Amino acid sequence: MKKNNVEFEDADEVYHNGYPMDMHFDNFHIAGFTYYDGIDVFNKLEIGTELSLKAEPNNKYDIYAVALYYKNYKLGYIPHGNNKYVSKFLNLGHTNLFEAKINRISPDEHPEHQIGVVLKIRNITKENS
Repeated sequence: MKKNNVEFEDADEVYHNGYPMDMHFDNFHIAGFTYYDGIDVFNKLEIGTELSLKAEPNNKYDIYAVALYYKNYKLGYIPHGNNKYVSKFLNLGHTNLFEAKINRISPDEHPEHQIGVVLKIRNITKENS
């Protein structure tokens, strides 16, 4: 079925011009990686590993702070200059809007640059389009 040049497939994904409508939002290194649990799980992290996001509106250093977690391990934060809109959406209850995945692992880099993350807006489905 097509609606406004957007195709709805049986797989519950929406396609525009033949491409899935997952949208790149941002990419960054994990801020504060040195100070949290990253060293405890570094060898378990792989490219493609999904991370969870948690807004910290009461963070005394940054009201837009968004922490990144692998399972129950806090890895650090979305950098200060990249977090404002993500934080606002999370605080408004849109906790499933974003998908964060590791897209680069560089063990020989400075710890603050070892893990790269790509942040996408999740695919639109029939239910929420």
